[in-house]
Amino acid sequence: MKKQINATRMEFFKLRRRLSTAVRGHKLLKDKNEGLVREFLPLVNTYKEARQKVDAGLPDCMKMFVLAQITSSSQLISNALEQSKGSLEIKISEKTVMNIKVPVFDASATENNSYSLVDTPVDLDDAIIQLKEFFPHIVNVAELEQSIRLLAREIEKTRRRVNALEYVLVPQLQESIKFIKNKLDEMERSNISRLMKIKEMLVSKTVV
Repeated sequence: MKKQINATRMEFFKLRRRLSTAVRGHKLLKDKNEGLVREFLPLVNTYKEARQKVDAGLPDCMKMFVLAQITSSSQLISNALEQSKGSLEIKISEKTVMNIKVPVFDASATENNSYSLVDTPVDLDDAIIQLKEFFPHIVNVAELEQSIRLLAREIEKTRRRVNALEYVLVPQLQESIKFIKNKLDEMERSNISRLMKIKEMLVSKTVV
């Protein structure tokens, strides 16, 4: 590496400017990474709580459908569910977290409960209502998961850049600057020594 460096003052000042830029960039990226982590950790805690609610609540919703099947025939329940199909619309927008765009999901469902209320058990009505009320929690978990995924990716990318600057580029620049400085100092001492010799020769000739 040192053999490829031009030991000149121009190169010396050029590398010093690069080092100054790299140090500033390292600080900015480190601050950014710390800010991302501050946003990331509470989001993870929120996700854990939301996911636990979904994991605990979804089986309860499914139990309601099982109860409906127990009190009626599977074919009747299947036909009722087929007739009660509605539509689901999910609007996706974005918000910014530390200059990172993360999604915001807004879900809305329309019902089509056209099945016969006479032939179906009450448990089926309760199951459909409970699942509809529970659905926003599922959408919220999906939104949090995607946000966490995007922030984690940005944190990892920023961390790699911080490490590359801190452990590779900055030390390399410092070593190169030190090498050039030593070379320039050596050349300066050599020039001074040569000038002293020339002076001594001129003085000796003058004396003679």
